[in-house]
Amino acid sequence: MNAKAYHVLTALCVAQGLASSAFGQAALDFYKGRQVRMMIGHPVGGDYDVGGRVLAKYLPKHILGRPAVIVQNMPQASSIVAANFLQNHAPRDGTVFGSFSRNFASQALMGQPNIEADPRRFVWLGAFSLPSRICVNWHTAPVKTPADLFTHELIIAGGGAGSSLSIVPTVLNHVLGTKFRVIEGYKGITDAALAIERGEVQGVCMSLAQFNNYDHLIRAGKLRILFHAEETPVADIPDVPSIYAYAKTDEQRQLMRFVFSSVEFGRPYVLPPDVPKERVEIMRQAFAATAKDPELIAEAEKLKLDMSYHPPSHLERLVAQLYETPPAMIEIVKRLVPNLQ
Repeated sequence: MNAKAYHVLTALCVAQGLASSAFGQAALDFYKGRQVRMMIGHPVGGDYDVGGRVLAKYLPKHILGRPAVIVQNMPQASSIVAANFLQNHAPRDGTVFGSFSRNFASQALMGQPNIEADPRRFVWLGAFSLPSRICVNWHTAPVKTPADLFTHELIIAGGGAGSSLSIVPTVLNHVLGTKFRVIEGYKGITDAALAIERGEVQGVCMSLAQFNNYDHLIRAGKLRILFHAEETPVADIPDVPSIYAYAKTDEQRQLMRFVFSSVEFGRPYVLPPDVPKERVEIMRQAFAATAKDPELIAEAEKLKLDMSYHPPSHLERLVAQLYETPPAMIEIVKRLVPNLQ
């Protein structure tokens, strides 16, 4: 290296160091002594709320300047009010971020009338949890395998059109031709589990985590896990088949992806549009670092809370894929699950 090239390289390195130092100081100056608000679009006590509060407990120490993170619940309209607020009314300076339903992107594409926000405009920070959906049935039911669902009826607990209990069986009946008979009116896993043990229904479809209190029935062989509704294997249940194995056409797979891929959004977190890039980077780095925090991991294990981390690029890819869905296919989904929640 000649002398001139050496001096140029040295100058560039010094300039980069000064820029990095200035960036860090500016970030520290901005967040130091401030409060950052986390808007949670769900009521107190649910998994979005509990997960958000655990995140808020450990996130500040990973943000330059260590601001306080204050949690505020905004559960109206199944978190749509929170999503609209974050995009259209929240300050765009990096002091407000939040979470809303993992189904929000699908709901927006379906043209739900009270949605004003566009998922493509949010600044995605990352997400926590992979709430795998499974379908289970009682051990005395004639359906023993997913293949049996095409020849035998399975009476299953539902919660009303668009509820999480009813979405999976309703979609699979239409798309694949399964023979679920959905009995509506059950409010959640507690109601459904009692109904199964009483013989009112034979099974239920819900997220895997909601069976934590009924794991003893699964281990004892009383409850049988038939399948999971994700395209990729689920680490906690590696021997359970994916329902995608029973799709015969690309159209069937695309329809299921539109509805079922919402679980891959986990509990998503976003900043409003137009937040300065350096503050976006600060927050994204803080999310990634918090996900590896040993104290957070230990508390999540104690609470049996799924805090699996997904980076912003994963969420951006999911949104992009959803927006590639043909309009005719979206119309089919709207007829199947008009109030997707």
